[in-house]
Amino acid sequence: MAKLRVAVLMGGRSAEREVSLSTGRQVLAALDPAKYEALPIDTASLGGSESHGAVAGSSGHGRAAGTAESAATALFGSRRPDLAVICLHGQYGEDGTIQGLLELLDIPYTGSGVLASALAMNKVMAKKMLRAEGVPTPAWITVRGRAEADRYLAELEAGTAAVTAPAVVKPSEQGSTIGITIVQEAAGMAAALETALAFGDEVLVERFIDGMEITGPVIGNSHPESLPLVEIVPSSGFYDYEMKYTAGATEEIVPARLTDEQTRRAQELAVQSHLALGCRGCTRTDMLVAADGIWVLEVNTVPGMTPTSLVPRSAEAAGIAFPQLVDRLIELALEARTHEPTPVH
Repeated sequence: MAKLRVAVLMGGRSAEREVSLSTGRQVLAALDPAKYEALPIDTASLGGSESHGAVAGSSGHGRAAGTAESAATALFGSRRPDLAVICLHGQYGEDGTIQGLLELLDIPYTGSGVLASALAMNKVMAKKMLRAEGVPTPAWITVRGRAEADRYLAELEAGTAAVTAPAVVKPSEQGSTIGITIVQEAAGMAAALETALAFGDEVLVERFIDGMEITGPVIGNSHPESLPLVEIVPSSGFYDYEMKYTAGATEEIVPARLTDEQTRRAQELAVQSHLALGCRGCTRTDMLVAADGIWVLEVNTVPGMTPTSLVPRSAEAAGIAFPQLVDRLIELALEARTHEPTPVH
């Protein structure tokens, strides 16, 4: 049987480039050379930008397409891949952009399609969809640009703001907690907005909820299944970028220390969120378990697969080794090739 020619798309140009490279290396190492011809591709050079060079650590899995010419040749040339494994996080990888390119090239790919990817990446639109489908998500307001930020700060000072401190301020279209600030007092709101606006014109100001952080991986297309829940206990008290990607900085407990009813409800919400946005493949829904219930924060359509990532931990607890998980994601990509799920109504 001929090997499946698999392009592993990694790196890219987003603020999460280094995380993406780590995910890509993990996936490359997991691909069975007896079944797959692996082709690592750093997409940073697509579109004519300056190359970031070859993908480090990719020797033994095929040549690294790290230059504009080689990346373009790999995707557009005569020996195009049979399938692409998307290991790109953030802008240009998780937002429907690369998915649209692969659709035009008629190359199957892992994960959600164009619509679901774009919806999930935009935190404001995702929360609107989740709320419409009855998924509990914390109250929020949207601030677009500095003029609206100034108006919101004036409302905050006047005591008329819809969302006040404590609050979580974050860019609408960033991942890995990049640009996020937990604002405990109103006095810190201006600086938090400035930080978030540096990453884009749209900012989410969300009610802060004090609770246990958990995440719910889901795998599947039309009939997804929930994997074991992961409880997240960062040593700093805040699960930020450093806590996520520094080995040993966060305690990850699988399964999460919840009651049977809480576990059932959280897994139900993870599947409901996956379906509400029309996702496929694998997603990871971040939630908070508080005294007043379980709240959904966001849905990640390209979950990290680094050595410290949560989905591999959850899969392992379910008896799924990482190479098996990658195989399953590839199978789901091929299964979903003929149609893309649409958000439920």
